[in-house]
Amino acid sequence: MQAIFWTAEEVAHKAQQIYENNIRQQVESRENLGKMIVIDAETGEYGIDSTGVESALKLKQKNPQSRLFTMRIGYDVAVSFGGASERILQ
Repeated sequence: MQAIFWTAEEVAHKAQQIYENNIRQQVESRENLGKMIVIDAETGEYGIDSTGVESALKLKQKNPQSRLFTMRIGYDVAVSFGGASERILQ
């Protein structure tokens, strides 16, 4: 079976759709605020931890060809260099 190439933008778009439609209501809570969520854009599987590294490794172990996207729960950006990230979860 031949792999289908996805651009970074396509992976981000698909993962954000999955987050908004299927995951957001389950994970956006005070205890998860600021944690990283890693989403497999193909399957919709996800993992949550403080840095995203453990979740990414677990998802890659399940499927080495997975297309992963990382987000910070409750914020508009995952990381910020020299600026502040705005919190979106109240």
